This record gives sequence, structure tokens and C-alpha cells, in this order.
Amino acid sequence: MFGLKPGDRVLAVAPHPDDETLGAGGTIARLTSAGIAVHVLAVACLTQPRWGTPTDSRLRQEEFHAACDVLGVTGRRIAFSDAAPARDLAGHVAELVRLIEAGPELSLTALEPAALLIPAAGAVHQDHQVVHQAAYAAARPSGALRHWPRMVLGFHGPEDHAWSREGSRPSVWVDVTSTAAVKDKALECYTRELREGDHPRSLERIRAIDSATGAACGAERAEAFVAYRMSC
Repeated sequence: MFGLKPGDRVLAVAPHPDDETLGAGGTIARLTSAGIAVHVLAVACLTQPRWGTPTDSRLRQEEFHAACDVLGVTGRRIAFSDAAPARDLAGHVAELVRLIEAGPELSLTALEPAALLIPAAGAVHQDHQVVHQAAYAAARPSGALRHWPRMVLGFHGPEDHAWSREGSRPSVWVDVTSTAAVKDKALECYTRELREGDHPRSLERIRAIDSATGAACGAERAEAFVAYRMSC
């Protein structure tokens, strides 16, 4: 996939635990099944009321690890859990850029990944916009000063497909028909974060989005990405 070979590394930066699966779960599963090591850096999670039900950062972490296990993810980390930056990512952009550039364990410097998956520009959620801005800045080419990935791809969340008026148009489609069941199983690890009925975050709507995306490339199910850099 993408010219990557077994042994290559990919870093996926997710604003919150679950965004990696919602936006790129099928692609991550395809990569890991091909012997490519995928690492996921989830930026923030909080214990707070949400959708009328309290969320618990400890449970979010358990869900995150379970979903990553299903997808075959190698390394995974939540950067800010119930910490000040998690409550105000917009006020900590410089810190977030440094974290993605050269943070411990999961960063461009630590992993030297061939590809970087980030939230696409124009997201509905403010935190996603901030993480896009920081990850895009961290991935800028800088000569021999540090490692920079030769591929940078942006993924959309289900709310972006449904509600965003400013989303970037995708230019890369990935057939995830063979790993759709794996993505569905990983999504089921996040039952507290999913919604019911016609909400775009319901399992039925997520599958429908993937099916509609697949229609654009002749696949049963697919995920689409914005190519910010594709260098082979």
C-alpha cells in the first residue's frame, strides 16, 4: 500500500481515542495486515459529561487499547489524559507541535515513519482543527535537520462527511472491503462514543459512509484521504 513495504512505519495522529478507527480504521488494518507497523498517538481525552452521560478517561484508555489490538496497531499512547492541554488544545499548539515532532516514543523523531496520517483540514470539531494545524506544521520538510515523512494523508471523521462545509476534497481512496469487518469490530470497542439512529457516528451511518466512499472507486467499502504529500 502506498509503496510501503513490510517493516516500514506509519504514525497516525488522532485528536481523541476513537478518531483513528472512525477515520482510518480500515486502512490501518490493511497496513498492519501487510506487515507495516502502525503506531497511534491519540492526543487528548477527558473525564467530563458528554451527550448526557459522563465519560471516564480510564475507560477511554481501555477502549483505545482494545481497538488498537483489533486493528493490529504496534505502539499506542494517549498524550494528555485529564491534563491541562486536553482541556484547551488551542492554547497549547506549540507544545503539541513539539510533541508530534520529537516527543517520547511516538513522534516523527522517535519513529521516523514513512507516512503520517492526520485529521484533514476543515473538520467540524475544534480540537480536530487544532490537531490538524499542529500535525501539519510538525510534518513540514526541514532538510537534514530532522526526519520528515514522505507521505502525509488527512482523514475525515463521520461528522465531517455529514456536516462540514469546508472539508478538503479527498484525492486518495483506499479499498477497505477486506478489512471492513476488522474496522467494525474495532468500532464496537468504543460503544460509549458511538450514537444511535441517524447520527453520523452510529455504526449504520459509518458503514453507509464507507459504502458511499467505495462507490467512488468501485469498492464495496472504502476510506478517502486528502494527500498533503505523496513522495515516492
